[in-house]
Amino acid sequence: MSAMFSKMIGTLAVILIISAIFGTSDIISKLIKNKKRWKYSLITGILGGAFGIYGNISGFNLNGAVISVRDIGPMLAGFTGGPLGGLIAGAIAGAHRLSMGGITAQACVVATCCIGLICGVLSHKWHKVIAKPHFALLLSACMEAFHLCIVLIMVKPFATALEIVRQIALPFIVVNALGFMIMIAIINYTERQRQLAVERSRLQSELEVATTIQHSLLPRITEDYPGVKELDISASMEAAKEVGGDFYDIFYVDSTHLAFVIGDVSGKGVPAALFMATAKITLQNCIRDIPDLSEALASANNVLCQRNEAEMFVTLWVGIYDLTQETLTFVSAGHNPPVLLHNGTASYLQVKNSFVLAGMENMKYTKHCIPFAQGDVLYLYTDGVTEADDKGNRAFGEERLLDCFAGKGDSSPAEIIAHVRESVEAFIKGNRQFDDMTMLCFKRK
Repeated sequence: MSAMFSKMIGTLAVILIISAIFGTSDIISKLIKNKKRWKYSLITGILGGAFGIYGNISGFNLNGAVISVRDIGPMLAGFTGGPLGGLIAGAIAGAHRLSMGGITAQACVVATCCIGLICGVLSHKWHKVIAKPHFALLLSACMEAFHLCIVLIMVKPFATALEIVRQIALPFIVVNALGFMIMIAIINYTERQRQLAVERSRLQSELEVATTIQHSLLPRITEDYPGVKELDISASMEAAKEVGGDFYDIFYVDSTHLAFVIGDVSGKGVPAALFMATAKITLQNCIRDIPDLSEALASANNVLCQRNEAEMFVTLWVGIYDLTQETLTFVSAGHNPPVLLHNGTASYLQVKNSFVLAGMENMKYTKHCIPFAQGDVLYLYTDGVTEADDKGNRAFGEERLLDCFAGKGDSSPAEIIAHVRESVEAFIKGNRQFDDMTMLCFKRK
């Protein structure tokens, strides 16, 4: 009996490997160019029949009976291809078994065809039930017991049939039942992986669309953009994921006032991107509708707090440049201090930070005002710049950022942003970007 077990398990192992290869590849789907069910049943029937033939060839001969894992092929074909697939596989495997002869040949033909057909019918009616491994084990054990009953009924003399069944019953039922259960487990696993791959592809496509939409929300600074006659303006945004929570904005408040906004929403990914869009629109509306910048931000804060079920917040730096007075009025709401380049000297524009937006209702925001004359440069950024770290977990930091402005008094904002980006990339040396990195720079012409 041990030799019988070893022989059947060895054959089963080969069939399982081949099944896994077929299951994890797109061979069947490529063979079936359309959705006609009968073609799928035909192909699964042929494959199941091939497994049955291999089981016959690798079987164990006992007194004219071929003991094998032949039935797994028709059972599998019935499960995947329905009654037609099971019947085709049973007919192919049964015909080959008949050609081999032996005392149980005719009984095996009837049993194999019936098993394929029965599994196909049951799968058609209760596919999800049979797909559960323990039900698959019970079904296959019943099918092998049915096969042995056919042998007892058809093989003569009965004493010979009974002796054959007595010797083969345990390995025959156990190996075939376990084999079919493992087959079902492989099918379930590969199907889950295929569904996950489809879902990942769908999500990736949606994220690509979201990326396009998010970038479309950011202003494109062209030659006819507001303020470019008076100011040289450049900006960039690099999200750590497909979409991010950083944003910047430039717009006219009225004919003589130009607003600059840069913000960083807590979190990353799609939730941050959605909150970013809400914050950007809310800020623009409030700044345009309310003349006083402090009051405009207080109003925007209250609006964002009311719509903040996700409990997110945004750090913000917003400035309004007066084109006639050459002054810059600004508010910093928990944001990084910008770099001011004046007369070739760079320094951080340090002020006492107000509270972040969307963190708490009825907050007050303090505004500040500085002169911004010809040749002055203001560089705004999010913490993805200073917190970019190398493989040793050292942050780029504020000192290195300030060093980037040495000798850049005559540089354009685009050149400054490009230089900062190159400096950060050289520092992190290919380390992964963990946070969104956004920069906005403008210079008085």
